[in-house]
Amino acid sequence: MNELFKKQVFEIIMLIPTGRVTSYGAIAKAVGYPNHARQVGNALRNYDQDFPAHRVCNSSGRITASCQRDFMGKLKIEGVEVKEAKIQNFKKVFWNPLEEL
Repeated sequence: MNELFKKQVFEIIMLIPTGRVTSYGAIAKAVGYPNHARQVGNALRNYDQDFPAHRVCNSSGRITASCQRDFMGKLKIEGVEVKEAKIQNFKKVFWNPLEEL
């Protein structure tokens, strides 16, 4: 994976506001690679503890990360309701970097 791609992905994720979520695909589009949602997920395999990776989900609002329980807890603290790994009111809390940056 290109280091520039990974750096751009991490920069976008750092901009996601508290209490909002975005998708792997939206991030891929924002960095100019609309067909690289899977690579965004791969970039998130290693990150610092305080990095807001919990604010990224799949395009249907599901938390697919292996640390699902941890992510659900962090989102709950931020006021995002999650049931059975699915973000409730997904469209309402969705943050689109192409529209909001």
